[in-house]
Amino acid sequence: MLAASVGAMAQTGTPEKTLAPVVVKERAEAPEGKDSVRATETTIGKGKQQLRDIPQSVTVVTERLIDDRNLDTVKEALKNTAGITFLAAEGGEEDIRLRGFALQSTGDMFIDGMRDPAFYDRDTFNLDRVELLRGSASMLFGRGSTGGAVNQVSKAPRLIDSHQVDLTLGSHQYRRITGDFNILTGENAALRLNAMSTTADNNGSGSSIEKKGIAGTYAFGIGTRDEFSVSLYHLDNKNGMNYGMPWIRRSAGSPASDTTLLPLDPKAYYGAASDYNAGSASFATLGHIHRFDGDAELKTQLRVGRFERDQRAGAIRLAAAAQQPGGVAATLENFGPATRLTRGTHLKIQDMDTVHLQSDFSKKFEALGYKHELLAGADFSHEKKTVYGARTAAQGGVNITKPPTTVGTPNDGVGVDESLRVLRDTSNFEAKGFGIYAQDLIQIAPHWKLLAGLRYDNMDGRYNTFGIPADAPGPVTTTSYRQKISEWSKRAGVLYQPNDLQSYHFSYGTSFNTSGDTYSYSAQTVNTPPEASRNIEIGAKLDSADKRFTTRLAVFHSTKYRERNTDPDLNIAVLSGKRHAAGAEIDITGRLTSKWEIYGSYMWMPSAKIDIGAEGAEGQGTRPSLTPRHSGTVWTTYQITPELRVGGGLNFRSSQTPNRNPGWEVPGYVTADLMAEYAINERYTIKANLSNVTNKLYADSIYSGHYIPGAGRVFQVTASMKF
Repeated sequence: MLAASVGAMAQTGTPEKTLAPVVVKERAEAPEGKDSVRATETTIGKGKQQLRDIPQSVTVVTERLIDDRNLDTVKEALKNTAGITFLAAEGGEEDIRLRGFALQSTGDMFIDGMRDPAFYDRDTFNLDRVELLRGSASMLFGRGSTGGAVNQVSKAPRLIDSHQVDLTLGSHQYRRITGDFNILTGENAALRLNAMSTTADNNGSGSSIEKKGIAGTYAFGIGTRDEFSVSLYHLDNKNGMNYGMPWIRRSAGSPASDTTLLPLDPKAYYGAASDYNAGSASFATLGHIHRFDGDAELKTQLRVGRFERDQRAGAIRLAAAAQQPGGVAATLENFGPATRLTRGTHLKIQDMDTVHLQSDFSKKFEALGYKHELLAGADFSHEKKTVYGARTAAQGGVNITKPPTTVGTPNDGVGVDESLRVLRDTSNFEAKGFGIYAQDLIQIAPHWKLLAGLRYDNMDGRYNTFGIPADAPGPVTTTSYRQKISEWSKRAGVLYQPNDLQSYHFSYGTSFNTSGDTYSYSAQTVNTPPEASRNIEIGAKLDSADKRFTTRLAVFHSTKYRERNTDPDLNIAVLSGKRHAAGAEIDITGRLTSKWEIYGSYMWMPSAKIDIGAEGAEGQGTRPSLTPRHSGTVWTTYQITPELRVGGGLNFRSSQTPNRNPGWEVPGYVTADLMAEYAINERYTIKANLSNVTNKLYADSIYSGHYIPGAGRVFQVTASMKF
């Protein structure tokens, strides 16, 4: 039919309007990225690969979904994938968990396949998509990767002239402007610039926003034998911070299991006016791709980064009974405007410098009668972190106490002078590491492929702590620790692909976590070997006949062996623990019809348990913290007219326990979002978003002593201009 149409065009000079377009629609892959919530390719497996050729679960949050739901932080993007939860840790940082296993604290965040080790409030303004690989992945990325890995894919230059500016206004004086400019500078060269500025009095859960970012990439030789790129990125945060609100019991005689959230508007802020969470991320990346004859490619990247963090905040706690009205402890029965709250002082001041060099080689070839897809590479890292603390008055500094407040006076404007603090170095960490890996995907039969991979990692970490007397500015006592680690990681898989629409897989992978994952050691951890983990998975990726809709299914069993626990009698950290998590996942993405698009991600985790416990750990036989049985999201849009598109979705998590299993469960929640978009013409579009429609009160990030509420109802309007 297509050939006939082309022939008719050649003879008549006019296209046949009824044949060629229909054939193209039926056979072409659906659009991706900015035009679809469905993805068919990923770069999280080192190099560009078809998702159907990866024997492991991958969820992709595309730019379309990021734009549709106004997801302006990476945290919000990750909430649109199943199995993700957040720990509100002592440092106020939200530690990301997948299947109950830590991601953020073990360094499993990446940008364009390279480790992004520092903690900062990541923004989406320069992201093309966010990729989530589930299960053990140390063979690909080195240490960490027990629950999985997150890869943030940056926007790359394209060989076109295309620009877009978005202005968003919303609740709480929210103002955000972003610009995406792609400039064609030569036959195979282009410059991509992205910029962002965001401010708000409140993010809907008690934190003000003030941040700016700029990112640029210049690439030349695009698509040729030698392709080069130079990238610069800078993000500056001067945000406020809701460190966390306390849990409360229903009555004085209530057991721990009767603990719940405070009945307060989530946007109510009780921290000091002087609290803030400032920080910056700056890095430069040089990239080179050499394309050999014979379908082979060598990709090399060098990145140098500088990360700074200055957090001055504190957890909010219910004041002691003697300070409460009537001299009795605060409970829900007597909770009211006069209930007194105290403000803590928690400083997190640190700098981090990183250097990462990575080179990956890929080649397709035939040998010994089989087709091979070889992937091999090496990476090197040098990371340095310095942590600062404040001196007390007796140590040559000052003592600053934050005044208490009451429930009836949120945003009271009271603060302290943070500039008076006198800082000193409290510790530093330096680590050098390298890894070498090789993986081969072998086509052993027309419909069968085998995957085998092996990686070796070596890390040398040094940690120094600097102590001073409690009543004097000196002398400084230095305590030093050093640990060397050498570990092997394995990956194996089987793929059965009976046709272009179906791919079934079985996979096995290992991972390891070192004592230095958190950039510190102690006498208890410095001689402790790494934890070990294993992931087993069976799954499938199924495309519809028109390849516009994809379903991903998987069942998994993840186990962590030799989990680190503290033995109080020996005063050492021992690897005595064991835990597992098992369940099923499903992702659905794409178009049910030409007008109806849907994205969904769901995880059911019925089995999760601390199999072997130890002193100082979560109790043996209990369900691990931050592992809800049900979690996920669904989002759908419908094109009512050529100009008008509407959408809606849900985010949900079932009940879960805070870390250390303090004796209660945090209630589950469901939040609903709505969207309407109107295209005035090809250049101008206006979109309205209403998030958390019912103003649901829920705990978004949890800790044993406090929680950070999820954002309440937020309304935003975005105007977009393309030119």
